[in-house]
Amino acid sequence: AYNIHVNGVLHCRVRYSQLLGLHEQLRKEYGANVVPAFPPKKIFTLTPAEVEQRREQLEKYMQAVRQDPTLGGSETFNSFLRKAQQETQQIPTEEVVLEVLLSNGQKVKVTILTSDQTEDVLEAVASKLDLPDDLVGYFSLFLVRETKDGAFSFVRKLQEFELPYVSVTSLHNPEFRIILRKSYWDSAYDDDVMEHRVGLNLLYAQTVSDIEHGWILVNKEQHRQLKSLQEKVSKKEFIRLAQTLKYYGYLKFDPCVTDFPEKGCHVVVSAGNNELNFQVRLPNEQIKEGSFKVTRMRCWRVTSSVPMSNGPSGSSPGKSEVKLELAFEYLMSKDRLQWVTITSPQAIMLSICLQSMVDELMVKKSGGSIRKMFRRRMNGALRRSDSQQAVKSPPLLDSPDASREPMAKLSSKLTSVSLRGISHSSSANDVGANDFHGNYAFEGIGDEDL
Repeated sequence: AYNIHVNGVLHCRVRYSQLLGLHEQLRKEYGANVVPAFPPKKIFTLTPAEVEQRREQLEKYMQAVRQDPTLGGSETFNSFLRKAQQETQQIPTEEVVLEVLLSNGQKVKVTILTSDQTEDVLEAVASKLDLPDDLVGYFSLFLVRETKDGAFSFVRKLQEFELPYVSVTSLHNPEFRIILRKSYWDSAYDDDVMEHRVGLNLLYAQTVSDIEHGWILVNKEQHRQLKSLQEKVSKKEFIRLAQTLKYYGYLKFDPCVTDFPEKGCHVVVSAGNNELNFQVRLPNEQIKEGSFKVTRMRCWRVTSSVPMSNGPSGSSPGKSEVKLELAFEYLMSKDRLQWVTITSPQAIMLSICLQSMVDELMVKKSGGSIRKMFRRRMNGALRRSDSQQAVKSPPLLDSPDASREPMAKLSSKLTSVSLRGISHSSSANDVGANDFHGNYAFEGIGDEDL
């Protein structure tokens, strides 16, 4: 059996014959010319070298399918992964009660099947809360780890190819929870959500919680005003005031390490407002702050590495030793691209944030609406967004993160930008072209922007 890792975590184990069955089903549905080539059957027993070669070929095959917007978003592919996840974790299909947290700590208990996918669980929570159908797409379920002080560390947004109940219970750790939060970045969409009582309550609870955890910066006078609005239960006014505050609508990540402006700097990264915000502690203990706009990231990649030494025998094997990095290539000035690396266990969640910011920008540019952005079920089949098919779910199959589009296709994007004298990245751990997320929202800088 082969292990399939998704987001750095074992998702399922599958046999060659199961993957071959998936391949044949995809060929039947989409035609042989659309589906990538599959590693051939062998009559004789494979040697260890051939076993490794087949593993690499299967990994490439799965990544290629996941990258293809039609195949990777197909119900055939996603249901294969969900079924394999359920079988691997040996959780039978039965009715269970799943607890989903709201930002204010309130627990929503929903009765679901263990085999219910992310969208089903989200709809069950929305139904329990009386959130109208057309607002469901503004929210998502996130897997979080509860910290000792009651705050949350974000692991990932739950994807369409997983079963939330199985994902959370297979971790065998009560610190892992599922939480409901808004899933868009542009605070202009708050107006849609606030039109409805339940939407307003959810948004209000999240805003209060983010302020309490220090994610949104508040000075004494603002704190006094917010307190007074809270006492009057003026929820809309409270949110309107919060929207003017620094880091409103941002997700804050756990402290980690970056190589910018120099190697080994400790940093707190926040994602929001189409940027990654860095609060860096320099070696001389000075704190500096700066932001990297998503529109100036040419591409990014997530890589994982396992150190050669296993460390002291007492240290726990496996998961804790995998080092995850998010690196992005940034247009620092008109003719200078530079790689910036963040080493963090939350690298994949950071990549998902960047991807969803780009998706939202692309939908906006094409005149689409956020309501169309979310895939809803129609007659039992899932359909993707109409707007430029810009909204692809982040391709997160296997590690390192596979790309949406090979880098080669980005060269045409760059011809319109005068980037004089830029050499290719000389990054020591350069990986193949297919490990990149090309960024469709990338914009060059003209003289007038400098």
